[in-house]
Amino acid sequence: MAEMTREAMEYDVVIVGAGPAGLSAAIRLKQLDADCNIVVLEKGSEVGAHILSGAVLDPCGLDALIPDWKDKGAPLNVPVIEDNFYALGEQGEVRIPNFPMPPLMNNHGNYIVSMGNVCRWMAEQAEEMGVEIFPGMACSELVYGENGEVKGVVAGEMGLGADGKPGPSYEPGMELHGKYVFLSEGVRGSLSKQVIAKYDLAKGKEPQKYGLGMKEIWEIDPAKHKEGSVTHTMGWPLGSKAGGGSFIYHLENNQVYVGFVVHLGYKNPHVFPYMEFQQFKHHPMVAELLKGGKRVAYGARAITEGGYQSMPKMVAPGVALLGCSVGMVNVPRIKGNHNAMLSGKAAAEAAHAAMAAGRSGDELPDYEAEVRDGEIGKDLYKVRNVKPLWSKFGLVASLAVGGFDMWCNTLFGGSLLGTMGHGKSDADATEEASKHEEIKYPKPDGTLSFDRLTNVAFSFTNHEESQPAHLTLKDETVPVEVNLAKYAGPSARYCPAGVYEFVEKDGKDAFVINFQNCVHCKTCDIKDPSQNIVWTTPQGGDGPNYPNM
Repeated sequence: MAEMTREAMEYDVVIVGAGPAGLSAAIRLKQLDADCNIVVLEKGSEVGAHILSGAVLDPCGLDALIPDWKDKGAPLNVPVIEDNFYALGEQGEVRIPNFPMPPLMNNHGNYIVSMGNVCRWMAEQAEEMGVEIFPGMACSELVYGENGEVKGVVAGEMGLGADGKPGPSYEPGMELHGKYVFLSEGVRGSLSKQVIAKYDLAKGKEPQKYGLGMKEIWEIDPAKHKEGSVTHTMGWPLGSKAGGGSFIYHLENNQVYVGFVVHLGYKNPHVFPYMEFQQFKHHPMVAELLKGGKRVAYGARAITEGGYQSMPKMVAPGVALLGCSVGMVNVPRIKGNHNAMLSGKAAAEAAHAAMAAGRSGDELPDYEAEVRDGEIGKDLYKVRNVKPLWSKFGLVASLAVGGFDMWCNTLFGGSLLGTMGHGKSDADATEEASKHEEIKYPKPDGTLSFDRLTNVAFSFTNHEESQPAHLTLKDETVPVEVNLAKYAGPSARYCPAGVYEFVEKDGKDAFVINFQNCVHCKTCDIKDPSQNIVWTTPQGGDGPNYPNM
């Protein structure tokens, strides 16, 4: 395989990932130079197929990029008109008043959107400007130049057999070379991970932290639907088991986004994030809303939560990391799409200036400076202590102290706490099963709550089964001998798609990977306590096909 020669195509800029960051970069490059030659490569079957987000969108990123987005028909149709926060107990709820919250927590002026549809619209804008967008093109390898710089990617390799060797319909794919390569793969991107490791970009930074976001779209009784209503909850059922909370967003057409986030820094390996989500829907407030409705889609995705202190260096020779490849989510606001767009715009401006000066294949320090010192950095710096406070002291203390800290940052531009650290990675936070009680979860009832495999069918996931598994193990003995023995086999629970299971084979425990179920959330790559599972890209077009997420 190493001897293979592939056809190569030359571009000014190669962009991996047609999410908000990658598409913003492509649009901005074309605004700056209509002749700039740009390609966007997307692993999903279409633009938006792998986009999963809440989402309440702060339009500031779109305002900066396409100020006349309204006239151009951007699908921002549902302004937020009501903002509710609740602390839940098992049978009841307490409304948390809005007035003590810092202004940054206010959602008025924002829109409830499908980010998949926003990205589809952005792709149309980009294509009208002459950007080439190729969906169904997974980028499986980086291509390096003579001086160790990133000069391109391998995309579109198809038809490998289960043994990893070329099958009868094998296509070797192509090399796409650029003066600069932008990685906008979203959370825990496989190529971004390689770049961060190769160039030691995380040196001196706090470990990145993550959450697992799970989401269903429900069609509900029109009498209960309140278009533009936004509700966030915390407390039950997670309690002290893990950080996290829920969101309920009423969009158009009597549809509601029901979502649940579990922070992946939990200690007890018996925690089952997916079942926490299903249990949540049985809370009286939520059950009443969903009664008589039907779930029409399901999906899951990891969220970067480390914030300002966890952002790695974003540039290396020939390459820049954009959006969630870096981690730009404002955790208390549960928003990152606006920062992803602003990062794409900033990367485009830095690359355009560099190319105009005759440069290529070098670092883009102006991009990094703009992210850290500009609007994105200011947005994230104010809230940098909320996540570490939550991890260290739990929900109630983090609400009080975190709120005070955000007010200090908002009013005085500084914090009495300085910048707090996160300490451990989410994998290292997992403790041995012997230290914890097993957790019994109620069985899904098939009406409000569903088993994983039933729900995965509503993510419209498909993988060509004859290809090699894209979930690989560094050491095949570790799942049974270490993770099952010491941690009670947490992969059977942390995966929201039922990819991993332990079965008995010839009287012994065996580990099974059902890769065809994978919704590309990346939780396994993050939470595996032995860091033994590596997520790689399956062939292009495979994975979930989210309709309206």
